[in-house]
Amino acid sequence: MPNHHGALLLDFYELTMANSYFEQGREKEHACFDYYFRRVPDDGGYAIFAGLQQVLDYAQNLRFNDADIEFLRQKGAFSEGFLNYLRNFRFSGDIYAFAEGSVVFPTEPLLSVYAPLIECQLLETFFLLSLNHQSLIATKAARIVSVAGGRPVLEFGARRAHGGDAAMLGARAAYIGGASGTATTLAEQRYGIPSLGTMAHSYVQSYASEYEAFAAYAQTCPENTVLLVDTYNTLKSGIPNAIKVHEEFLAPNGHSLKGIRIDSGDLTYLSQRARDMLDAAGLTETKITVSNSLDEYVIKDLVNQGAAIDAFGVGERLITARSEPVFGGVYKIVAQERDGKMEPRIKISENVIKTTTPGFKQVYRLYDEANMAIADLVTLRDEEVDGSEPYRLFDPEHTWKHKMIKDFTLQARLNPVIVQGERIDEQPDLAQIRAHTQAELARIWPEVQRLENPHGYYVDLSKPLWQLKQDLISEYSRW
Repeated sequence: MPNHHGALLLDFYELTMANSYFEQGREKEHACFDYYFRRVPDDGGYAIFAGLQQVLDYAQNLRFNDADIEFLRQKGAFSEGFLNYLRNFRFSGDIYAFAEGSVVFPTEPLLSVYAPLIECQLLETFFLLSLNHQSLIATKAARIVSVAGGRPVLEFGARRAHGGDAAMLGARAAYIGGASGTATTLAEQRYGIPSLGTMAHSYVQSYASEYEAFAAYAQTCPENTVLLVDTYNTLKSGIPNAIKVHEEFLAPNGHSLKGIRIDSGDLTYLSQRARDMLDAAGLTETKITVSNSLDEYVIKDLVNQGAAIDAFGVGERLITARSEPVFGGVYKIVAQERDGKMEPRIKISENVIKTTTPGFKQVYRLYDEANMAIADLVTLRDEEVDGSEPYRLFDPEHTWKHKMIKDFTLQARLNPVIVQGERIDEQPDLAQIRAHTQAELARIWPEVQRLENPHGYYVDLSKPLWQLKQDLISEYSRW
């Protein structure tokens, strides 16, 4: 799918650097860049990798048209040779990535680009904005779904999203993370996510009485009558009127009240009383959905309090990841071609977490005999790990912490998805990506998935990679 924003959705410094590379005759010089993130939002134990399909489409379809070239010419900052290079731009490199929907952890490369340096650079902004946004929302959705006790979580956030793209791609990411549906109709047309909804308070207020509003809606939607019962008084009028509409119109015509929604008040108390009233009227199959500024902590409390809730509608706190709305993924050069040979590159910082891990790499996930994830191991790309032999894992920062593991299996995680500019992956549909997320979560210990104080999951470096990193730190620290 072409980038509908246009090719100039990138940081200006990417163009100034690219122009300089070109003028220095480096347009064919290859490099390797990694995308990774440094910490899990909300102090969680894991994240969900999302947004991959959009970045792969972008890489394949990035083009600079005549209007783009003329605009850049008017800036007066670029050579004609470079502008001609952009006019003929096509991504020609390789991209390796985790499968979209994977459970992922900090510091490990989730995507690696091996391509001419200019090409790597021009992908940076879109890759970051897409992967950071969707991984953030997918992670938040997974957290919310994890405490819902198997009840559906519905994404209701479009009106609070930061624009149309955020609403659409947020709905997509929330679905990957486990949401069952969305209120955004276009998300179903474009992505196949089930869209649903019934009425707002304005519908009820537009009639002379609440009962008239409910009756009118039931007449037009008899097979899917879900009524919003908290416009005036949930227990004294909303639910009694909903029951009355069932008894006077729906039941005589062979239908039943499908559900009610409560959008305000003490949701535990109101849902419990609503359940009692519906059951007393014989409406034991009528579902209760609640909304109103829900997040994983509110939902966890509602479930623990025994709220009689069948589904949750979650809006602004999901679509904006309000509690921590930045994912913090970065895109860094880790290797560079010199005289036909790839040499590792490192960025050093006094902030340890900002010191990069050099080299063209692979990531393996190690599983125990129960098929549960033990740790992720980051290695050099050409390094071999023999799963038939015991392997010593060690903490890359606290090296005295180590563990010898045996009887394990391993799975390579960074696999080719674009080779020489062409897609080679199977391009799974959204339902398959969502199913992959659920399968991944089933192989991660519950302790890692806790909302609070999760067990730390290890991302270790192989001994050769760790040694390479230490050697480069020592070398550049002498400058």
